[in-house]
Amino acid sequence: MEITELTEAERRVRDAFASGDVVDFRTGAAEADDPEAGAGWGEERTVRAAVLRHLLLAGPRAEGEIAALRLRGARITGELNVRYAVFDCAVVLADCHFERTPNLYGAQLRQLNLSRSVLPGLDADTLRVDGALRLTDCRVPGAVRLGGCRVQQAVFLERARIGVPADGVAERLDGPALVLSHAVTGDDVWALGAVVHGGFTLVGASVTGQVRMDDAELHHPGGTALDAETLTVGSDLHAMRLVARGRVNLRGVRIPGQLNFAHARFSHPEGVALRASGMVVGEIWLREAAPIEGTVNLRRTRTELLHAEPSVWPVRVQTDGLTYTSLTPHLPAVQRLALLERDDQGHVPYGYEQLAASYRRIGDGDAARTVLLAKERGYRATLPAYAKFWGLLQDVTVGYGFRPVRAAGWLFSLLLAGAALFAAHPPSPLKPDEAPPFNAVFYTLDLLLPIVDFGQEKAFDPQGGYQWLSYLLIVTGWLLATTIAAGITRSVSRQ
Repeated sequence: MEITELTEAERRVRDAFASGDVVDFRTGAAEADDPEAGAGWGEERTVRAAVLRHLLLAGPRAEGEIAALRLRGARITGELNVRYAVFDCAVVLADCHFERTPNLYGAQLRQLNLSRSVLPGLDADTLRVDGALRLTDCRVPGAVRLGGCRVQQAVFLERARIGVPADGVAERLDGPALVLSHAVTGDDVWALGAVVHGGFTLVGASVTGQVRMDDAELHHPGGTALDAETLTVGSDLHAMRLVARGRVNLRGVRIPGQLNFAHARFSHPEGVALRASGMVVGEIWLREAAPIEGTVNLRRTRTELLHAEPSVWPVRVQTDGLTYTSLTPHLPAVQRLALLERDDQGHVPYGYEQLAASYRRIGDGDAARTVLLAKERGYRATLPAYAKFWGLLQDVTVGYGFRPVRAAGWLFSLLLAGAALFAAHPPSPLKPDEAPPFNAVFYTLDLLLPIVDFGQEKAFDPQGGYQWLSYLLIVTGWLLATTIAAGITRSVSRQ
């Protein structure tokens, strides 16, 4: 392109490129400089995309200077197509209005800064950036595609509005609105306050630092709002106060630090709102999060700490294989049992064992016993009728071995009742000359305790209804003794 074809604005850009100077077309008036109104900017701040492409590929270089394209407040017409190009300079096109979607597919450059610009979309799959990639405060009604990109430093998406046109009506996109699948960053991904309509995907991405999505809003009702399957993060993923309308998929995520969803809101009533299965995470925080609307899947996830109030969990949960060391905040066992009772697979013994173990670690043995008792009761509901009766008997008498004091209470009650009745109506001796003096208390003990012999039972012969009472005490004693033995065996095996 000949120099004579350039406009005055384009000459300014060309002359500044050689030494990396900034060309700023902004006037200082907020409304006039808003890139949303950039379609109406005049020739004095309009630059053709073809001119920018020519400069990047073959622009002048001043001796002793570092060339760079630094442009602010410009209206860029035409398509900036630098597909597969390799640049040895930084590109800053901030506060600009792009007429057409830039195409940076497979390009390689030092740094890319499009902060506060308005773009129809961005095609930059497999992009290579030696420095940082900045899309801070960008407004993109279409899709931003950064799949497979390699960014040596951080990716900045703070307060970006993606998939949200100026009229507020989101258009149907071919795929997710924000794509960072299989991307690799040498530092962080910052998306604080970002608003994405149409889905955000981080599938298979690798982030060396942390992911920050505090105050972000992800809207894709009926679809997947956030797809981060097999995401690997070097430290933490913070998404405090996140609003997600649509499914959040975190299957297979690896995070050594925190996965923090404090004060977050998940809504996908049509199906699974939070799929967090198969994760390996240091800590999971749902502190003061809103009640989740939709199913939660936590199967086979491993974490050191799970912080969640019982009110967070929805009616349907999936927890089989969930492993945790600590469960906070510390609450009575009865408040935690509701989660296990909601599992859509029915009775899942593993969940009760995990909860009981967490209480034992903090020394709350009574709560652990309450959980294991609930486990036995849940298992009883799955048994045939005859087995249910036996289980009910163990529950009522000794609480499946977790409430052994109950047995003493039953025995003492039966002892008092039997002794009172036999004292009022002593049975006749079998051999009056040889029978010992009758003692109602020890006679009742002889009937109740099968391994105890005070010589009373064999010496006396009750008649009529009292004979039936003696049979009842013998049978009850045997059942109590057997049940107590089973409870003791279970208690010893747990130890």
